[in-house]
Amino acid sequence: MRFFPILTAIVVTVAMYFVLFQRPQLVAFANGDKVAEPAQKKMAPIELAARPPVTVLVQKSTAQQVVSGLVLRGRTEAARNIDVRSQTSSLVISEPLQKGSFVREGQLLCQLDVGNRQVALLESQARLAEAKINETAATSLAEKGFGSETVAAARRAGLETAQAGLERAKREITRLSIRAPFDGLLESDTAQLGALLQPGSLCGNVLQLDPIKLVGFVPEQDIGRIKFGAQAGGRLVDGSKVAGTVSFLSRSADPQTRTFRIEVTVPNPDMAIRDGSTAEIFISYSGARAHLLPQSALTLDDGGNLGVRAVVDGRAKFMPVEIVRDSTKGVWLSGLPEQVDVIVVGQEYAIDGRQVSVTYKKAAK
Repeated sequence: MRFFPILTAIVVTVAMYFVLFQRPQLVAFANGDKVAEPAQKKMAPIELAARPPVTVLVQKSTAQQVVSGLVLRGRTEAARNIDVRSQTSSLVISEPLQKGSFVREGQLLCQLDVGNRQVALLESQARLAEAKINETAATSLAEKGFGSETVAAARRAGLETAQAGLERAKREITRLSIRAPFDGLLESDTAQLGALLQPGSLCGNVLQLDPIKLVGFVPEQDIGRIKFGAQAGGRLVDGSKVAGTVSFLSRSADPQTRTFRIEVTVPNPDMAIRDGSTAEIFISYSGARAHLLPQSALTLDDGGNLGVRAVVDGRAKFMPVEIVRDSTKGVWLSGLPEQVDVIVVGQEYAIDGRQVSVTYKKAAK
């Protein structure tokens, strides 16, 4: 039978055709790639005008002011967190305050023993009195010509030295009373009774929690869109929400992450928000004009750019857009004119320049 030689010849002929005339498609098929479809011929304006118009559903849209923002993962941070330390050496003679206590600005935290400082103060006062007498006598004699100006100048210098010594003795005594620098909460017990404090020794730690800060780090591509004083808010781990304003924008990026520190100040009168808690921060950008359109209105052009098709002078026209943010009612888009007729149904069949038959969508009540 000659059936198999004929079949073999047909297969060889088909194979030769693909090798010679369809080589790119054959290679793509062998590699498992998608075979590229032949590019459609772009219609000339005359051809588009000759074709019947496409019926589309159009929504009239006017730009509105919309607030967009940035969501960050951050933490809470006390407005001030100060270690109150001793400036002199002495024994603590006051009872300690318990941690968690609320203290007022100027309230006594640690009282130190005066020791010999009171004696040093009396000695400084006596030296000042003697220096005043010597300075008065030397000045009087110099004015009458019975004493030299050099001696009078030395007595005046001695008087100033005695005054400085008295001020130093007074300042040393005031350092014995260590007081709270601001209203806040004690994060630790104050120094125990009888403890010896040296210069730099810790008396207690004070936290200021009202107001409190929400701290986050913004990527470098977004930092330029945030303004000082912008409205912001936060959601804490317990679900509670707070509101405040941007109070700090860092000018220096973190060298490791290339992010910028940002702080939001929020009121905390009852001090319910704790220092160091996790917080989700929302920072609003400056208001922008955008259109609220159904997400189904979005389409792509031949270059893969995102946009919508609008009706201009009775013809379809592709307009690129940027998504500002989405919502339950649709998506907010920027990059469009103030007023625009957007095709919401049939945009995939209306290429640029194609005449369209418009049916307007009724506005939702």
